[in-house]
Amino acid sequence: MKYSPLFILMLIVTTGCYENTRDCKDYQEGTFIWEQESGGKLLKTEFTRTKDLQIERFENKVDTSKIEWINDCEWRVIPIDPKTNAESRAYLFKILSTKKDSYTFEFKQSGRDQIFTGTALKK
Repeated sequence: MKYSPLFILMLIVTTGCYENTRDCKDYQEGTFIWEQESGGKLLKTEFTRTKDLQIERFENKVDTSKIEWINDCEWRVIPIDPKTNAESRAYLFKILSTKKDSYTFEFKQSGRDQIFTGTALKK
């Protein structure tokens, strides 16, 4: 298949200029909602984050964790009062992109390879 030079130029211009927006500082503090589907059920977590702490509310349970910022877009969530050794592992988070009222992120548990993604809405 033969493409015209104008088509190739248009393709380069429209895709080459695209860049994910990452205004991460707008999402370092606040109250957020994250919904995920698991086993056919929609699960909802609400969390409030300050520069140093994150308080999560999930299914009538409240957990508080310490926050350590790596840079403006990456941070660690470290449980303050874990009940088991597995619960004591930190989670590493990274904001991939931001929008007006939400951010898309990836995260993984420290020492694990599996990466998860999600979108958090600012309340």
